[in-house]
Amino acid sequence: MIITAEAYHVPVLLEESISGLAIQPGGTYVDVTFGGGGHSREILQRLGAGGHLYSFDQDADAEKNIMDDDRFTFVRSNFRYVKQWMRYYGVERVDGLLADLGVSSHHLDDATRGFSFRFEDAALDMRMNKRAGKTAADVVNNYSEQQLADILYLYGELKQARKIAGSIVKARSENPILTASDLMKAAFSTAQLSPAMKKDMARLFQALRIEVNHEMEALKEMLDGAISVLGEGGRLVVITYHSLEDRIVKNVMKAGNAEGRVSQDFFGRTEAPLKALSGKVITPSAEELKRNPRSRSAKLRTAVKC
Repeated sequence: MIITAEAYHVPVLLEESISGLAIQPGGTYVDVTFGGGGHSREILQRLGAGGHLYSFDQDADAEKNIMDDDRFTFVRSNFRYVKQWMRYYGVERVDGLLADLGVSSHHLDDATRGFSFRFEDAALDMRMNKRAGKTAADVVNNYSEQQLADILYLYGELKQARKIAGSIVKARSENPILTASDLMKAAFSTAQLSPAMKKDMARLFQALRIEVNHEMEALKEMLDGAISVLGEGGRLVVITYHSLEDRIVKNVMKAGNAEGRVSQDFFGRTEAPLKALSGKVITPSAEELKRNPRSRSAKLRTAVKC
């Protein structure tokens, strides 16, 4: 049995996330963010002949990394449909589910995907699934000023969201905004960004990427699906990279819902489908940060199905 893959992403918090899954050799596991296959390969190495791994990815580029292994099934889909796909495959109980919510190095380093403003002439695409959906250019050029301001504030947490949205709308009335350079000039009236502007530009790109890929909605659906498919004692391991998604994951692990609404029984005891295994968030070690600087904002949370 040979496991090969074209690794295009250094897996973050690899040992910590695999440890959190507490893998049983004969168990059934799901990696809903396959990407370069780093986490999936580690899971397979710990599975016996009776174990099985289902890995999800909607990006066609990720398919180049599929492993040839009878214990492995690749699901070409958005992870929001994890519950439906497990039902399709006849899986009644999952022993662990892993989600690494970060954008891969491959996406950030591929100028044609438009995920990074480092490539000034790159088209504003940002779709995780290149086969469907609107692009970031569609959002920038067609959303109303109010809609733009809302997503920049909610998803980018930009304090100057209204001002930036107004600048974008004014600029696009003269010429379409099609590239990263166009967007820089439209948002900040310059192509030479100061350090503070670069941080805001990163937040602007984050907001557009989240909107284009419906990331918050997909995350909530995936977590609901995870609760449904996990068997009693099953582990949920999630790696987040910004406060919006981390807040949702924390709330789901605490209360069973994205809003964090705590439900109590007749005796006042908290009712929740999951139990967080540690109140302390796991972050990358100094060694990992040195090896992989992009992991600096990563946070790992683990919960068990009650």
